[in-house]
Amino acid sequence: MSQAPQITIYTTIWCTYCQALKRKLDEAEITYCEVDIEDNPECAGIIERFTGGYRTVPTVEVCGSYLVNPSLDEIIDALKRCASYA
Repeated sequence: MSQAPQITIYTTIWCTYCQALKRKLDEAEITYCEVDIEDNPECAGIIERFTGGYRTVPTVEVCGSYLVNPSLDEIIDALKRCASYA
């Protein structure tokens, strides 16, 4: 049995786009790890590398690829590309 790929969603508590994306992930029964960049400022640098210096949330890491403000479909497509996705 293959392990589900790691998904990390970088968020802030006040971001309505983050809340909507987490709700969609929950409804699709896709598990993820959430990192609030205000509680973990060291993670803000990760996001800035992939957004041209901005702290755009939600930014989602799927199997080492970063998606900036992705749709649920974009996340599902990224999951399908992961070698470990069953």
